[in-house]
Amino acid sequence: MENHQSSAASGMSAKEFTVLVALLMSIVAISIDALLPALGVIGQSLGATTANQPQLLVSMLFLGMAIGQLICGPLSDALGRRPILFGGFTLYLVGTVVCYQADSLEMMMIGRFIQGLGVAGPYISAISLVRDLYHGSQMARVMSLVMMIFVLVPAIAPSLGQAIMFFADWRGIFEMYLVYAVVLMLWILLRLKETLPKEHRIPFTQKGFYDGFKEVLTNRITASYTVCMGLFFGSFIGYLNSAQQIFQVQFNTGNLFSVYFGGLALLLGASSLINSRIVEKHGAKHIAFRAILAVVFASFIFLSMHALMAITLWMFLCYAGVFFFCFGFLFGNVNALAMEPMGHVAGIASAVIGSVSSIMSMLIGTLIGQMYDNSLIPMTTGFAVFGTVALGVMYWAEKGRIEDDGLIEAEPG
Repeated sequence: MENHQSSAASGMSAKEFTVLVALLMSIVAISIDALLPALGVIGQSLGATTANQPQLLVSMLFLGMAIGQLICGPLSDALGRRPILFGGFTLYLVGTVVCYQADSLEMMMIGRFIQGLGVAGPYISAISLVRDLYHGSQMARVMSLVMMIFVLVPAIAPSLGQAIMFFADWRGIFEMYLVYAVVLMLWILLRLKETLPKEHRIPFTQKGFYDGFKEVLTNRITASYTVCMGLFFGSFIGYLNSAQQIFQVQFNTGNLFSVYFGGLALLLGASSLINSRIVEKHGAKHIAFRAILAVVFASFIFLSMHALMAITLWMFLCYAGVFFFCFGFLFGNVNALAMEPMGHVAGIASAVIGSVSSIMSMLIGTLIGQMYDNSLIPMTTGFAVFGTVALGVMYWAEKGRIEDDGLIEAEPG
């Protein structure tokens, strides 16, 4: 019965809706990963002054997305999903055109920032669309199907970018972004109904936004896990920033970069699916703590190996395989732990948590990336140091809490 009601409310079948939501969520991954093989070429074409400067094209998109989440989250609850989707895609198209026409790296960075503002709309709305139409086990089932499609994108996107560069220059990747955005806009225009009825909308007020922001930052559990997200995702962005140089310059993999990158991304996808099946039994908190511990332990071992031997590609792939697999147990779990006390202000809280952690991770990731020196030491040090800090923050957050096997904590007495 719920499937029929949801299909009527959305205007499309459950299968079509699932594919659309997955593609909406994927706009962030494709906007980053498809461009990675071209970063070196773009730097040469637009006159980069250092080898690390093109990395900023990744950071600027994350910065735009971080700010955009703060705007799109509350407005989506106030105005409905379709206006935010169309507004976000319009900004994304503007940013893409700026990037396509850029004749300097500075202009390209402005375009990427605008793209980042734009992707916040589809990314925020995708999860909200599912929440509007499905509940309980139905929602979990739909999100599992969405994730099955979503995890394939980081694996495919670099190969897509690489393939485009066989037939065109780097500007062809931005042509692909234009097509991707226009197709999704037309799909939404013709097929997707508004899923948030007017009677369920929450008016946007300055006081409500301020109160939600204050509640997120003053709640020990939520603030702590938000910081944890910023710390370990910042280390991951440091890897993304350096990935093209690590594979294509340091290890001279050439066009095989997309194969290695995609293979590692599939590990993250696999662990995400495993996590969805074991999290209820073992608890998000316990899984996340052990995953961070594994990343920190592997990072310190790999860091010590640099003093003893020359690091080869297969050694790096073994280490990268560990942190990619562990990160699949982190992203969803830590976000759920941060949101746990925020049910009464979920919309604003989700936007604030996403924005604050994204700004933190963008700054950390940019710092790690700009320290790249044709070795893996800056990236590995980032995972070791920031992962250790995240463990400490997580321990402090849970200190004194009465633990349960699941996500929700038991109350005393």
